[in-house]
Amino acid sequence: MTKYMVITRNLTKRFGKITAVDRLNLEIRRGEVYSLLGPNGAGKTTTIRMLVGLLLPDEGEIYIDGIDAIKYPQKIKRVIGYMPQFFSLYPDLTVYENMEFFARIYNLPYHIKKERIRYLLELVQLWEHRDKLAGALSGGLKKRLSLAVVLLHDPKLIVLDEPTAGVDPPLRRLFWRYFRRLQKEGKTILVTTHYMDEAELADRIGLMSRGRLIAVGTPREIKRMVYNGDVMRIVAKTDEVEPILNNCSFIKRILSKRKLADKIEYKIVVDDFSLAIPRLATKLKDLALLIEPVNITLEDAFIKLTVGEEALGWGE
Repeated sequence: MTKYMVITRNLTKRFGKITAVDRLNLEIRRGEVYSLLGPNGAGKTTTIRMLVGLLLPDEGEIYIDGIDAIKYPQKIKRVIGYMPQFFSLYPDLTVYENMEFFARIYNLPYHIKKERIRYLLELVQLWEHRDKLAGALSGGLKKRLSLAVVLLHDPKLIVLDEPTAGVDPPLRRLFWRYFRRLQKEGKTILVTTHYMDEAELADRIGLMSRGRLIAVGTPREIKRMVYNGDVMRIVAKTDEVEPILNNCSFIKRILSKRKLADKIEYKIVVDDFSLAIPRLATKLKDLALLIEPVNITLEDAFIKLTVGEEALGWGE
């Protein structure tokens, strides 16, 4: 069995003259939470729809759980649980009736069905709302019901397209607690988002822009791609520190130098800030007033990798 739950090779989808997904190569490991991150129009939803069989690619290959998903689309339906971006359940059925309907579609045996429905509705905190019409639920409760339906047939791969779009921060946090619980049960989770802070909760991130995968890695790896290392800030009494910084072999480069009243601020790049801080403290002794790491955000990384370093404005 391959260690990857999802593999795509040169996956491409065009709509007329627009290439929505451009030669995409994804490798999603079994049991990980993988986030496809990118702005609206990056190609995330088109990618998801091809993976779950709702769109046929123009070119490329898709393998889900080792199965050729293009050649054998019926075989992967049991493997995948898919939650689309917009509510797609039956508004004139109750919460419980929606669950029962989809349980029948998945051919769940009667003795398993009742137990499974109760377990999932309690998991997403909807058991007390089981007799309410789905159409009368708030947006957040509809999202929870959609997730419960996705999990009915116990899929190996859970695909969630913008599951927290339009919901408040407490519910977003709750959803990510659900995802971690499902991961502990051995599920692989693929989630698309345009929330940078949310993507940091994933094990690995695939950064998409204009239909292409432009970077892959853990959140820290992605952020380190901005300057190929960790960024640090040094506030010094005088520019006497500059020759010392230039002669430090562990400093990769000086990013910027800026005057702050009667002080001077430097931003530098090092391989690892945890190793660099004590070494800098020794080298600079009483010349430095402050030595600290600089937090690079995923937004910084996205801007740098899609627009360019000058967009960050640190050289000014």
